[in-house]
Amino acid sequence: MQQQQQQRRMLTAALLALVFLLAAVSTTEAGKKEKPEKKAKKSDCGEWQWSVCVPTSGDCGLGTREGTRTGAECKQTTKTQKCKIPCNWKKQFGAECKYQFQAWGECDLNTALKTRTGNLKRALHNADCQKTVTISKPCGKLTKPKPQGKFHLLKAA
Repeated sequence: MQQQQQQRRMLTAALLALVFLLAAVSTTEAGKKEKPEKKAKKSDCGEWQWSVCVPTSGDCGLGTREGTRTGAECKQTTKTQKCKIPCNWKKQFGAECKYQFQAWGECDLNTALKTRTGNLKRALHNADCQKTVTISKPCGKLTKPKPQGKFHLLKAA
């Protein structure tokens, strides 16, 4: 019996301790002040304006481009960035413009050229690219139609 009373006292003490602990935690949480959100710094720095990519050697591959921006309080107003010009892109339309080309058209017998149209697929580094371009190339050898077989003339008897 004495043992049961001792267990009840311990259980009661444990419950009181738990209640006290919960009260302390809720008081601490209520006392915390919410931190004000950091205000976004207003900057007078303008957007970066980038030059075209200039290959280190040749007309494609790795290169560099220059960036500039304006603003009296800007820590950095110029910087150089590495860039890459894919070697399989058509350079005549800008090294940073990628086009999806249609199939070659029929040969124009007057000009001996065939043409195809390309629609802009992707522009690297916000390059200023034409939406649609047309290219031409020589038709190659113009072939005359070959006869389908040999014709023999038979004399009528």
